Amino acid sequence: MVNTARSKKPSAPSAAEAPAATPERPAGNGKRRMQMTDIARMAGVSASTVSRALSGSPLIPEATRVRITELARSLNYRVNVGAANLRKREVQTIGVVILGDSMQMISDPFLLSILGSVADTLDERGMSLLLTRLKDNRKHVLSDLVESGQVGGLIVIGQLTLHDYLNDLTRNGFPMVVWGANLPDALYPVVGGDNAQGGYLATRHLIEHGCRRIAFFGDISHPEAGQRYQGYARALQEAGIEQDPRLLQSFLFGDTRIRQVIDGWLDQQLGFDAIFASSDVTAISLMGSLNERGIAIPSQVRLVGYDDIALAEHVHPTLSTIRQPTAEAGRALVDLLFEALAGQPRRAIVLPAELIRRESSA
Repeated sequence: MVNTARSKKPSAPSAAEAPAATPERPAGNGKRRMQMTDIARMAGVSASTVSRALSGSPLIPEATRVRITELARSLNYRVNVGAANLRKREVQTIGVVILGDSMQMISDPFLLSILGSVADTLDERGMSLLLTRLKDNRKHVLSDLVESGQVGGLIVIGQLTLHDYLNDLTRNGFPMVVWGANLPDALYPVVGGDNAQGGYLATRHLIEHGCRRIAFFGDISHPEAGQRYQGYARALQEAGIEQDPRLLQSFLFGDTRIRQVIDGWLDQQLGFDAIFASSDVTAISLMGSLNERGIAIPSQVRLVGYDDIALAEHVHPTLSTIRQPTAEAGRALVDLLFEALAGQPRRAIVLPAELIRRESSA
């Protein structure tokens, strides 16, 4: 324990020919928006007739086209141009949107690994990706990308504070899938790791090695880190270990204040014998800060990270961590997006968490 007393062409989804419906802007009030099937019912025609009429097909009599178009306009209905073009193989691009601020930089190795898998999977389908990054004050960009026809669908990385907005977009027929935490009230398709189990495995591993003063580094307001903290808390409770709130550090991904926190703990003689960090980037930063203060890992402090980025097995000591399978994640994101484009029911994929034991916790 440390105590400072010691120092190609796309594979089009099999769906009905009617393009997905989206409103001009989601109201965010939870009300159901108009769908193409509603237009068809009101006009007394089939959904495919509505689809052809709104696309200007000469197969539909002019009077019927005008009647359907006017009805759609009066109801503020707008065709999802991107999804319609993707079905017709006129758009071969999928938008990948990173919801980011200082919490998760685009250069994060774990994030880059997922992006690489997504790009490879899209390439196999003869498609490319358009990458963009935005903060929550520009959330309208998500709907703009699809409505403008730039992309056929969206892969959103992260949730930030936009969970409710993502639900609104889903209610309104926007084709997308999200990488993040599988939240109980999520309406959108989601792919993510078993964060609660990962946090539990990491903490239990440290407890089994005799640790009792285990610190947690991670922003618990972030959905994924919050679930990892839940696993951490469960492991402590099962072992009969009372949490010390001073050892909970609500750190954003990539936060630079780690050395400042470690210095403060050591200067205040706050004892700790292990740290569970909610990302490998944070864990590796902690390694450096502890080393600079002469704290040996793992003999004085044991350390476990999260993600299993490539660097984890090349630092010294090698980093114990919770592995997230990024190759499977990328494929799952693309698969669920095409399911959404095909109008299939929403589902979630929770990828298993695996403890990787290395030197930092030996």
